[in-house]
Parts: sequence; C-alpha cells; structure tokens
Amino acid sequence: MATNIGWELYRTFLGVLDAGSLSGAARALGLTQPTVGRHVAALEKSLGLALFTRSQTGLLPTDAAGSLRLYAESMRSTAAALERAAASQGAGVRGTVRVTASDVIGVEVLPPILAQLREQHSALVVELVLTDRVQDLLRREADIAVRMVRPRQALLVARRLGNIELGLFAHRAYLERHGTPTRVTDLAAHALIGFDQPSEFIRSAGKSFQGWQRESFALRTDNNLAQLALIRAGAGIGVCQAAIARRDPALTRLLRGQVSVPLETWITLHEDLRHSPRCRVVFDALAEGLKPHLQ
Repeated sequence: MATNIGWELYRTFLGVLDAGSLSGAARALGLTQPTVGRHVAALEKSLGLALFTRSQTGLLPTDAAGSLRLYAESMRSTAAALERAAASQGAGVRGTVRVTASDVIGVEVLPPILAQLREQHSALVVELVLTDRVQDLLRREADIAVRMVRPRQALLVARRLGNIELGLFAHRAYLERHGTPTRVTDLAAHALIGFDQPSEFIRSAGKSFQGWQRESFALRTDNNLAQLALIRAGAGIGVCQAAIARRDPALTRLLRGQVSVPLETWITLHEDLRHSPRCRVVFDALAEGLKPHLQ
C-alpha cells in the first residue's frame, strides 16, 4: 500500500459514496467525470483495494469502502475545522463557527440570537447545522453544540443551561371543534400528533407518559417541525416546547399538572476551542440568549 495519499483522493472517494455515481460526484465536487474516475482508480491502486463495483443503478461501495468511510469523514471534518480556524486569524472576532442544534431550536429559538450576534460582530460567519443526531465535537463535525443530552466526553467544555419544558398543546380551533380533555384518559377520543419511529429520547420520556404510544397517533411524523406545524394548523393535540407555545395565544396548554417532561439542555464545545475568540463569543451569546426559553 502506498503512503502519503493526498486528501483530494479521499475527498473524491467520499463524493462518490454520497452521490452513488461518478457523474453525481463530479457535479457535487465541481470536477469533471474523468477526473473523478481517475481519483477513484488512483486511490484503489494506492490502497490495494477495490472500493466500488458497478451496477445498473450506479456504483456500489464494497465492504472495504464501508470500513474506510468513517475515517475519511473524520478527515473531511478535520479539514473543514482547519479552514474555519485559518479564517479566524487576525484581530477581533472573525471567522466561521459551526453550530449544531435540533431542528426546533434551530428554527424557532436561535435565529434572533444569531441575528443580534451578527450585528455585533460583522466579520463572524455562523454555519447552522440542524439535526437531532449528536454530532461528534471531538471529530470537529461542529464547533459548538446545543443539545438535550449531557455530554460524556472528557475533552468537551459543557455548560448546563437548565431545563426546557415539554407539554401537550392544541390550537384553539381544534378544541372548539372537539372539546378540551381534562384527564389523560380523555386523549383516547382525540386526534393525537406524534412520532413514527421511537428514538432513545422518546423511549425515555415515554416512561413518564405511558399513554404516548405510536398506536395512539392519528398523525405520525418523526420531524419535530412538522409536528409543530400540525399543532398550529389545528390538526390535533401534540407535544410542544412550552416556551414556544407561549408566543402563540391560539395554542392552549392541556393537562398541565399531569403531563410535563423536562429537557435538560446543554451547550458544549471542544476544549481546544475554549480560548478561541470567535467560539467564545458564540458560546456566550447562545448561553445568554437561551435563558428566556428555559424553565
């Protein structure tokens, strides 16, 4: 196996994995299809491995390609982190900070915080990654994470912000049509909005709310923003963050004393970034801006 294989070959390898074809990778990477083909052939030769097999639907990764993917993705994340760090050099707060948060927090809560931050630091660039997947800060997939789970890695700097409360809500128009439940058992007669596939968090939260099961839902989606939109549209009763619901007078809290789930909320960054001016400013702004959203 050859040594000192260039990063460009691994970058193209990931592009083909993501696109499933040479032409798709070429479009995504801004290269020509022959160049992509040469990169893949050169990487296979250097590694002494077959990485793809051709099929009627495109290129299929071999087992060897699958085993290498995680390492190549780590290289891509490190390269992106290097570029962000390089762009931040110079006087003042400048450069790029990559922030990851859940879709609801990213859409409903963070925008005004980030808007104010940009007004104060015009040379700052923020990349906002919305996902419920816990992105790995150790592998530099993001610089800062807002998460509803306590970080376990020793090399992370974390601050517990408090709890975000979840409760049951419905639009006033829905309640006018179908009545207001006063007991948990009343929910069986209502259109409930909930998940399709249970996550680890849902399984944990479900222990304190036994009736919240997939079979009970009239409307199912694993997208939290879609659930929120359905509640706002008057489609039924669903779970919503209490602080978000308080902004809309048409949303009514139901069974307040019987259904309440706290989401422990943390903001985290890698220890190596704790003295970075750009990361410190974003970290502090997020921590301060999220306070009104907490219990």
